[in-house]
Amino acid sequence: MTDSEQREAARQFANRWNGRGNEDEDGRSYWLELLTEVLGLEHATAQVNFEKKVVVNGNTKRIDAYLPETHVLIEQKSRGKRLDQKIHNSGDIELTPYEQAKRYNDNLPYDEKARWIITSNFEEIWIYDMNLRIPEPVKILLMELPSKYPLLSFLVRQDIKKLSREMEVSIQAGDIVGLLYDAFLKQYKNLEREETLKSLNVLCVRLVFCLYAEDAGIFGRRAMFHDYMAAFETPHMRSALKDLFRVLDETPEKRDPYLIPSLAEFPYVNGGLFADETIEIPMLTDEIRELLLVKASENFNWSEISPTIFGAIFTNPDYRRKGIAKELLSRVVEEARTYGCGTVQITASDMGVLLYTDFGFVKNGNFM
Repeated sequence: MTDSEQREAARQFANRWNGRGNEDEDGRSYWLELLTEVLGLEHATAQVNFEKKVVVNGNTKRIDAYLPETHVLIEQKSRGKRLDQKIHNSGDIELTPYEQAKRYNDNLPYDEKARWIITSNFEEIWIYDMNLRIPEPVKILLMELPSKYPLLSFLVRQDIKKLSREMEVSIQAGDIVGLLYDAFLKQYKNLEREETLKSLNVLCVRLVFCLYAEDAGIFGRRAMFHDYMAAFETPHMRSALKDLFRVLDETPEKRDPYLIPSLAEFPYVNGGLFADETIEIPMLTDEIRELLLVKASENFNWSEISPTIFGAIFTNPDYRRKGIAKELLSRVVEEARTYGCGTVQITASDMGVLLYTDFGFVKNGNFM
């Protein structure tokens, strides 16, 4: 399945299961559909052990679902039941769904112990990495599945060693960048010009850098970019951005000595990211202001993302999720072959590993 096909399948799955789910009647269908239709697992019924028996304190219990190939144990609850709430269990004890699943796992033979534990109530999926000393759940809401389905790749792939926080946060960051991209796109006058889309791509990368730099300490203090932009009314934010981009590309000795203090405190950024002053920047709207200052700055910590997002390609929405990245990679590799290259080596984020592995690259430490 292509990425676009999986995203669409995840969207349909989420819509189909929204507002429904009984653990006794629907659990099997829910997981078989997710594994088959979204994650592309063939012959799923033969690869999932539903109602697997486990003996706990002399009593036979049943695990809702267990995947022996990837060592995943699933504890399913009905819609509306909280996944952090303790429930009365046999032995007169109160356990959360995770504690119940761990109890089962603790009583499995060593070679069957879970690498991953999942708890779900149809509306949410909580993932626990059992290789961690104190597993903390990575949480996926049902309606977030179209953007977060890669987090579930471990269900069908044995080579997934960890669900990194970087991977989860980078997915969230990509969603925010997509919202900014779409909001700015609507403000451009001529979408047919190649220079327009090129300008939009550069603008998005610059904004992401500024958001990352204020959270990661590159600019010197937290919220520096936010505070600078927030000082301007919406109609003046375009000019404020243009001034900031120009200053970021100037070494201190070349700057106007009479710059306002909020501009003068920004450091010089080398590498040429802000060098091109000809890029087209449209007028900002109240929607863009809210996205930039609240959703992207106040409500998100960019210091946790993979810096490789700066090299991302921001694609026209009509052409997203159509295998373009894979096609570009194919052309790069083929071009390398024509020059006699015998080896292509890359570094990849946790998200990128999935694309490169499918293409045929082999992971080797930090490289592929």
